[in-house]
Amino acid sequence: MSTVQRLTAAAIQMVSGDDLSANLERARVLVGEAAAAGAELVVLPEYFYLMPEDERERVALARPFGDGPIYHYLAELAERHRLWLVGGTLPLASPEPGKMFNSSLLFGPDGRCRVRYDKIHLFGFDNGRERYDESATMSAGEQVASGDTPWGPLRLSVCYDLRFPELYRQRPAPTLIAAPAAFTHTTGQAHWELLLRARAVDNLAFVIGAGQGGMHPGGKRTFGHSLIVDPWGTVLACHEDGEGIALATLDLNRQAELRQRLPTLQHRRLD
Repeated sequence: MSTVQRLTAAAIQMVSGDDLSANLERARVLVGEAAAAGAELVVLPEYFYLMPEDERERVALARPFGDGPIYHYLAELAERHRLWLVGGTLPLASPEPGKMFNSSLLFGPDGRCRVRYDKIHLFGFDNGRERYDESATMSAGEQVASGDTPWGPLRLSVCYDLRFPELYRQRPAPTLIAAPAAFTHTTGQAHWELLLRARAVDNLAFVIGAGQGGMHPGGKRTFGHSLIVDPWGTVLACHEDGEGIALATLDLNRQAELRQRLPTLQHRRLD
């Protein structure tokens, strides 16, 4: 049971390009704006640091866990603003040559990383016009990961994970779910809001989906529509297109009431 019953959360939406320094600067500004608006928990999108035409450019940036400029940048950002920060994703070193882990990290207000999650479900898509194959440059993670926060357990996940509800049914039952993403416009238009709301209702949890939202090098188009959803499936905030912030205050008392009324959803979890 969480001890703090209200939380202001922010989902940061970006349109990252192929300039690492420029992307980090935009993230710095947006996190600062969210903090100034009262955000205590901020979620950055997947690949906030780089959306290049050639996916292998991200692999070249991979560093061991706990090291590297992107890791230290995120730690400093969380500490500077004294907030909880889900660092979207960053590239971490993999034992497989030519590959990386696409990892999401939760940092506390002291700048310390509290938990690491390596994306388990790797995206593949080919409709004849668009083709994606994350397994060509990524190693799949193996462990579900949660972090303890003042509001209760936060389950980390990334993008394509949203299609696999069993990931969220593992103990401990999440109070919060973070879903940084770079959904393609095609799949996002069809399923992004549907999946976020379904995972919220499945788990009676608050879901924070922070996306990329625009055109990127190589003609890639992401869907955006960063959302914050409550445990009843109600959309509390949305930023549709382009760069910006979805901000909402979450009432954990409301969540507790729902879990009390619908205990079978709370307890039907996989060990």
